Amino acid sequence: MADETPINPDFGAAAEGNPGDGPQAAAIAQYIKDLSVESPNAPTVFQWQVQPAVDVQFNINVDRVAEDVHEVVLRINVSAKSDQGTHFLVDLSYAGLFGLRNFPEEALAPFMLVEAPQLIFPFARQVIAEAVQNTGFPPLLLEPIDFGRAFMATMENAQAQADAIPQANGGGDAIGSPVQNTLPEGFDPALADSDPADPDPSRG
Repeated sequence: MADETPINPDFGAAAEGNPGDGPQAAAIAQYIKDLSVESPNAPTVFQWQVQPAVDVQFNINVDRVAEDVHEVVLRINVSAKSDQGTHFLVDLSYAGLFGLRNFPEEALAPFMLVEAPQLIFPFARQVIAEAVQNTGFPPLLLEPIDFGRAFMATMENAQAQADAIPQANGGGDAIGSPVQNTLPEGFDPALADSDPADPDPSRG
């Protein structure tokens, strides 16, 4: 995880002449920054014969930790609830450390808020799947998140606010959105002792 992995996103043609003059990105490390897992109604919850609704919300924050090095933190909050109460809660902050060189200013936000989260999301999804399984439920594989659409929606909202209040200052490098989901067909708390297939972090 300490080795740099080159990334070659298509931000346009590299500068002519010396290839080193073009935009360069590398994933330096990825790690769990914070993780909270709860099943407050266990063991009673395993007797509930209802399928909970799952609510997923995410937020992205970016910090510069050194020259040309940025930390992208993807925070995902998952809650599974029914009329009988809370089944489980997972709050994960999963981070990636990225080295960037020769990036034009207009390319930084799309990379940090779209490309980088897409790169670390499969690993965050794996952590959440295992965390849910460790509460006694079958692992929960989250649906892929469309970070590009969320980014565009954030930019459109910011532009609308700027048009409405010309003197207002712009926001920082952070986006977030709720993603409403329900558990997949067949999810049943009574299956907590079953042997579900291992989640595949390469998907998504």
